[in-house]
Amino acid sequence: MTTPQAPSTPDQTWGAAPAPGAPPRPGWTPGKKIAAGAVAVAIVAGGGAAVWAASSSSASTDTATGPGGMQGGPGGMQGGAGGLGSALHGEYVSSDGNGGYVTKITQTGEVTALSATSLTAKSEDGFSKTYTITSAQATGLATGDTVTVVATESGDTATATSVTDGAAGSGQGQIPGGGQGTPPSGAPTQTG
Repeated sequence: MTTPQAPSTPDQTWGAAPAPGAPPRPGWTPGKKIAAGAVAVAIVAGGGAAVWAASSSSASTDTATGPGGMQGGPGGMQGGAGGLGSALHGEYVSSDGNGGYVTKITQTGEVTALSATSLTAKSEDGFSKTYTITSAQATGLATGDTVTVVATESGDTATATSVTDGAAGSGQGQIPGGGQGTPPSGAPTQTG
């Protein structure tokens, strides 16, 4: 059985005038123009959202964001976040930058024990925690000083990433810790 074939037409070049006797091609109707415009807007909006999401996400630890994604990490956000400005101690989880997570601790309290490798702080509410520190972080500190500690916790060990001599703005509308592991400008600090 054979299938009837349409009469052959010479190949036409795109954009060339239609062959004589060929019916004209329909143009873009207003509905097609609106639909094409809507698709273009959706593509641009989706691309913009993707760029924003890619540039807004952070795989770093608390150096850029702290608990809940607050800019500056603990202590870096002015005005206190829902009452966190007067927080004495707390714990949160952040990205470790390698697809995992790390538990962070922040505490403001009085130094009750101090050596070249450890510091114990006790907050006003009685909470006490011992941190592993470096000798550089211990320099200039003494028992009885008020400190703000930001530390990472692994198992039962809390290792200080920042030790700030003084309350680091506690009661002044800042979250304890001074953001990015450093105290607010003008405050003395020991880091290591």
